Amino acid sequence: MSTTTVHVGYAVPRTGIPAAASFRRWVDAALRGAKRRKATELSIRIVDTTEGRALNRDYRGKDYATNVLSFEAELPPDVKLPLIGDLAICAPVVAREAAEQGKRERDHWAHLTVHGVLHLLGYDHIEDADAEVMEALETRVLADLGIADPYAA
Repeated sequence: MSTTTVHVGYAVPRTGIPAAASFRRWVDAALRGAKRRKATELSIRIVDTTEGRALNRDYRGKDYATNVLSFEAELPPDVKLPLIGDLAICAPVVAREAAEQGKRERDHWAHLTVHGVLHLLGYDHIEDADAEVMEALETRVLADLGIADPYAA
């Protein structure tokens, strides 16, 4: 695999939130799973509900904080950088969802990181067929990390 650069910024207290090394490991796993072999750069910002809600409202028109937002890089065609985009992950939403779903919080962080990276690589889940492909890939990547299928009932 080529070089992967992951910038992690914490806009919330770091207590209970995975370290940057964990996010890098999960990003690398997603890139391997998607068979991306070229240099890749992205940023991850860990946000609170206020910022998460504002981002979701401003960019998606949805007035609530969601778990992860993916912003694909929109570079001019003549700019050749390894940047694929940015993720914003809302810490309180991750904690709440993990508790509601009976999942280990760390596993949910990993899942949302993988999910967000796949969005940056062009995967989506709008159409059922695309959702099946994306969810199957997420499940394989997470299994390689020793994490149970997040979509299992």
